[in-house]
Amino acid sequence: MDFLDFWSRTSGTWINATTVAIGTAFGLLLHGRLPDRMQRIAVQGVGLTTVFIALSMAGSLGQATVGRFDGVVLGLVTLVLGGLLGEWWRVEEGLETLGNWIKRRVGGGGSFTEGFVAASLLFCVGPMTLIGSLNNGLTGDATLLVIKATLDGISSVALASAYGVGVGFSILVILLYQGGVSLAAGALAQLLPDPANDPRILLVTGVGGVMMIGIAINLLSLGRVRVASFLPALVLGPLVSTLARWLS
Repeated sequence: MDFLDFWSRTSGTWINATTVAIGTAFGLLLHGRLPDRMQRIAVQGVGLTTVFIALSMAGSLGQATVGRFDGVVLGLVTLVLGGLLGEWWRVEEGLETLGNWIKRRVGGGGSFTEGFVAASLLFCVGPMTLIGSLNNGLTGDATLLVIKATLDGISSVALASAYGVGVGFSILVILLYQGGVSLAAGALAQLLPDPANDPRILLVTGVGGVMMIGIAINLLSLGRVRVASFLPALVLGPLVSTLARWLS
């Protein structure tokens, strides 16, 4: 793979990483300069927008029906099994440990890990991440990822103003996950010829939407949802959908 081919397949990811870096830089200029109430309202703005996006995504469960199995039921099974696996594997603690390890290496502040975890989950859980990366990797079309990059860049300003530099280190997760999916798109295309309408992707999208509601709850300080523990559900989604099709 030459450089031009590599850039064509991953351009959206690099653009996304750049907007998050720029947004974090602007947020850091405001960090410590804004009163707590203004930092809080900025994060709440991100949280409320996340609710809107999450509810739109969660609606995909209604289209994820396979045979006699309702999409909402499949989503519930996927989330519960994924959450149990996540707690067994201690995914939440693992992500926090990674954030703390980076924090020690760069000398981050007290909210470093919280910002890293919140931004990593917010920027990588969603349909635009998966479908956009597939489109970018298969056709070189980065349109969806550019839209996502714009949203992430704006969000990173608000998050970095409240949590600090930890938000910027979510770029590492974006590069690994989003870039990895883009580069693997050729192989995935054989399994997902029409990702936007594939029941497996619709189930993952719906489950991701429900998880984003959990992210919004955390951002709005309405409770503490262990969202990272549900991450295995994104992998289980296609398996649950395939099993439901087989049983039907």
